Amino acid sequence: MQSLPLQREIQQALVDIGDKEPSFVGSREWIGAIELGFVLDKLLGVSCKIMNLRSGAELPEKCRELAKHFESQGTPVMIGGGVLAYTLLGVDYNEASGDCAFLILDPHYTGNDDLKKIVNGGWCGWKKPVDSKGRSFFLKDKFYNLLLPQRPNMV
Repeated sequence: MQSLPLQREIQQALVDIGDKEPSFVGSREWIGAIELGFVLDKLLGVSCKIMNLRSGAELPEKCRELAKHFESQGTPVMIGGGVLAYTLLGVDYNEASGDCAFLILDPHYTGNDDLKKIVNGGWCGWKKPVDSKGRSFFLKDKFYNLLLPQRPNMV
């Protein structure tokens, strides 16, 4: 089993492929979904598909495709872009009505492994594209990149 890369190794890999400047190594800068895809491929040999959205309003249109990803691959989807980052753990998609909801994990949580605190604090839970007050979870004026890691083909 391959060990997980350290932060410095991840940063150096992004420098090595020309995505980041050498000053990036040792910094506290964030990386996005696209850069994570580079890292997964270069350091772990995990291929990924990328889904680009010009607006958060496009995400509900991708529910069927995301549901198929979870059925066939079962891997979490990293969401970056705009002003935030999330991990998509699942999709509840109703084929007949087209309704959907997203199981979202906020990777910014720090603290104890206290499930009640995590769920009640909104760090992990089901999110509808538009809530009962008409507020969109994914912002309409922001772009999003979704990284869909692919399971290796076992032959």
